[in-house]
Amino acid sequence: MTTISFAPFLPWWMLSVAAVLALGIGVLGVARSVRGAWIRLAAFAALILALANPLLLSENREALSTVVPVIVDRSQSQATEERRQMTDTAVAELRERLGRFANIEPRFVDVEEPENSDTPSTRLFEALSAAVADVPPARIGAAVMLTDGQIHDLPANASALGFDAPLHGLITGRVDETDRRIEIVRAPRFGIVGEEQELTFRVFDDGVEDNAPSDVTVTINGEPLSIVQAVPGEATPFTFTVPRGGSNVLEFEVSGLPGEVTDANNKAIHLIEGIRENLRVLLVSGEPHAGERAWRNLLKSDASVDLVHFTILRPPEKQDGTPINELSLIAFPTRELFVEKIDDFDLIIFDRYQHRGVLPILYYDYIAEYVQKGGALLIAAGPEHAGEDSIALTPLANVLPAAPTGEVHEAAFYPRLSEQGKRHPVTRGLDGSAQEPPQWGRWFRTIDVGQPEGETVMTGADDRPLLVLNRAAEGRVAMLLSDQGWLWARGFEGGGPHVSLYRRIAHWLMKEPELEEEALNARATGRTLEIRRQTIGDDPGPATVVYPSGRSEQVTLSEASPGLWRAERQMEETGLFTVQNGDFSALVHVGAVDAPEFKAMISTTDTLAPLGQATRGITTRLDDGGDGVQMPDILPVRGAVRVVDDRRLTVRLTDETVLKGIDTLPLFAGFAGVGLLLLAMSAMWWREGR
Repeated sequence: MTTISFAPFLPWWMLSVAAVLALGIGVLGVARSVRGAWIRLAAFAALILALANPLLLSENREALSTVVPVIVDRSQSQATEERRQMTDTAVAELRERLGRFANIEPRFVDVEEPENSDTPSTRLFEALSAAVADVPPARIGAAVMLTDGQIHDLPANASALGFDAPLHGLITGRVDETDRRIEIVRAPRFGIVGEEQELTFRVFDDGVEDNAPSDVTVTINGEPLSIVQAVPGEATPFTFTVPRGGSNVLEFEVSGLPGEVTDANNKAIHLIEGIRENLRVLLVSGEPHAGERAWRNLLKSDASVDLVHFTILRPPEKQDGTPINELSLIAFPTRELFVEKIDDFDLIIFDRYQHRGVLPILYYDYIAEYVQKGGALLIAAGPEHAGEDSIALTPLANVLPAAPTGEVHEAAFYPRLSEQGKRHPVTRGLDGSAQEPPQWGRWFRTIDVGQPEGETVMTGADDRPLLVLNRAAEGRVAMLLSDQGWLWARGFEGGGPHVSLYRRIAHWLMKEPELEEEALNARATGRTLEIRRQTIGDDPGPATVVYPSGRSEQVTLSEASPGLWRAERQMEETGLFTVQNGDFSALVHVGAVDAPEFKAMISTTDTLAPLGQATRGITTRLDDGGDGVQMPDILPVRGAVRVVDDRRLTVRLTDETVLKGIDTLPLFAGFAGVGLLLLAMSAMWWREGR
């Protein structure tokens, strides 16, 4: 491009004054017919023009390339083998075809899920904006999106794109795809343990006209719960009972469709936090003693415990002649507690209790039956447990893990954890247990028993059993074979962790999941999956993690502490994972439960078609009916795109250039300018001299 510019030697106002004077003199001369007036006027003009110093400017410009961003969807909905192969083939062909044009600059951007995103979704337009952030809108010739059409950040209209160029959509997948999915529509986040809750789910059959009922298998915490028939498209209510406190995982799995796109969304889960109502504990003390208050204070201090406590102050054999109506004692409601309402209690504690006729012998059968049906019993034994009135000599012996020998061992000792106790979650890691001797006070009495069943987790003097835990049918029993725990509560010799120990015993008896000695737990924090395996045995071996996509991976567990094996892994996928180790399995959901990435999986042209039409782009499927892809040709055009070509990707070529340099040529410089002035002056002198 060539232009003329000026670089005057004098200010423009001076040149203007000189021009006016010269013009006045010239006009006056012409008006009076002065000889040579026109030549004089031309000489003045040449002089003023020389002082204005005209320059001839020639710009050196280079044409800029037309930028075409190609956004490639690599989200989880594109992870099927067919779509992945179709995408790779289309990318290769686009590279080859766009590469034929020297003035087109393609920018390929693979869009995956953000690493720390808990809610997987396909956000292609965010990637498009980032890809052209450094490009003027006039240089963008077109935008191409290679996707299955499941996009979750669609702009409101075409003007929100920020450029005036066609938007093309190349859609992977087949036109006749089908997919079945299941979603939780409405569900409670919390529920009281043992009470019924209701949630609603819905099954969708995308791409299917027949709405035949389908079977939905429901499990809770990995245990089969029910099989429900659901009509696709209709909300289906489901009633269940919260089985335990803490996190509970409800899994709904619908039977698959033949040939569906994926079965990754045939499962849906709901996490419900189980809340226990106040635990009902019956504490029966055989007689007043120093340790009675320790149990009572501990249980009364827990706001989640409703305590019913009776102390036998006046056994039947104690006859002093005082009339019953003059005694200020509450009658022991044995029938109400041990017959009518025994199943209402979560835990029964016999604290230094002995059989002295207060309870009929038949009631011990009821207590044993209560345990075998899933109840919890704790025996805190004292010297009476070794006597002839021991409750171990009643029908209750059927559920007790150890029988007394009749001896009471009186000697100072430090309670110690056994090898099993170091691994058992009830006693593992008790404060002070890691040192030798343990950093807590001594006890002075144990009740001798024969070889116990179950696990002996604490020992007394000469390795005698001190704390024994055992299962009896569906219930659990614990025996604390000493009445000296109150010494820790009183701070004797520094005290000890009696609160922690007593509370763990009670929670284990009531089947709290975190205190199971053999358990596999998994939880997710963001994208991090944590696996915890509790065992009182040896190395449990690696865990198998089954991904939502179906692939599996072996994860090595390392021993974090005795009896506790752990592993952490940053997960690439989000969704429902299954963790397995031996006979144990656990379910865990990584990421948001209702992630949009899994709500719809069939490919569609409907999402991009409106934007394509508004920008004069095309939205077409790559499926050629076989194993290949049908790729539209590239059509470069100059100027605005006014029509749509259904078989070609239109690219608007840019007119933008970049200035590389300027060549300057002074018109009145050097001999040419001097010669022109001399010619004008000589002509004026010659004409006037005639």
